[in-house]
Amino acid sequence: MECSGVGFEPEGVLACFGQRHLNTTMPDRLDVLTGSCVQIPCSFDIPDQHKDKFNSAILPSGVWIKENSKFREKPDNVIFNSSKMVNRYQGEITGNISQMNCTTVFFNVTTNYTDKYYFRIESQPYRATDPDKSVNIVVSDLPSSPIITVSGEVKEGTPVSLNCSAVAPCPEHPPELTWTLPTQFTTENQLQENPDQTISVLSTVTFTPSYLHHEKNITCTAVYPVGTSNKKAEHNMMLNVSFSPKDTSASISPADSVSVGSCVNLTCSSTANPPVTNFTWFQISEGETTQVASGLSYTLNVTVGDGGLYYCEARNSQGCGKSNEVQLAIKGKMGTKDTIVG
Repeated sequence: MECSGVGFEPEGVLACFGQRHLNTTMPDRLDVLTGSCVQIPCSFDIPDQHKDKFNSAILPSGVWIKENSKFREKPDNVIFNSSKMVNRYQGEITGNISQMNCTTVFFNVTTNYTDKYYFRIESQPYRATDPDKSVNIVVSDLPSSPIITVSGEVKEGTPVSLNCSAVAPCPEHPPELTWTLPTQFTTENQLQENPDQTISVLSTVTFTPSYLHHEKNITCTAVYPVGTSNKKAEHNMMLNVSFSPKDTSASISPADSVSVGSCVNLTCSSTANPPVTNFTWFQISEGETTQVASGLSYTLNVTVGDGGLYYCEARNSQGCGKSNEVQLAIKGKMGTKDTIVG
């Protein structure tokens, strides 16, 4: 079997390929701001056949290796060793290594920190690196935009919650989240741990939308403290509010009184989200209301019995809206209200 110096390394013995002697758990990627800090959530496990060689009573050392896990070939790739007083990277292992927690914080991050990093444990006689797991640290001058999510449908008159989350790669200095909305609202902010053990700030805003808020912009802004200054990122989203038909209106053309046999066109208009799926026309004549047609417009060749008041109803999945009444007046039909022009 071909062997390598990577993996478990008892005194004078090389570990063989195919045997993993350290299992490290950490995020695949961390996005970090220049000048800030970065916390790497990290834990490790030692296979049962090697646990007797790991002496937790003697504080082990944690080592971070940049770019390549084969640090013996490139010793300069070791950027941090908890047993040393001076390191290339200023940092601190905040986890309890004896309890297999290797969570680490690096301070004053610069753009040349962008790279892959591997973790190594060193104790006597156990020393091992996990070559199969690394964290990719990506450093930039601008923060990532926060993310807005909506819990359920935004409906008129029904309280709704919007969530805004922003990564907090440096939990000691988390971002502050603020909202801009076209209405009154209440907010609740909290730190939350993600499945990969990274930290985010979550802000939840609750408000009751109106149809007047449809297609209005909302903004969540994340402000990151970095040194003596702040860096800002924001996410804009247009509200999509579901509401029943509003401003439903009926019109008649021509508006003047007409002669029997002439053509009259009635038109209905309405604002709704989702759009109106059904328009229905009604006639009020001699005190009785009758459904006479459906559709956005209603065209009729006037007969004597067509005189009277007309209105339309607009309907979508959210409800119904009723229009004003318009009057169809017929020339020569005297002595009744039908002679009035609407």
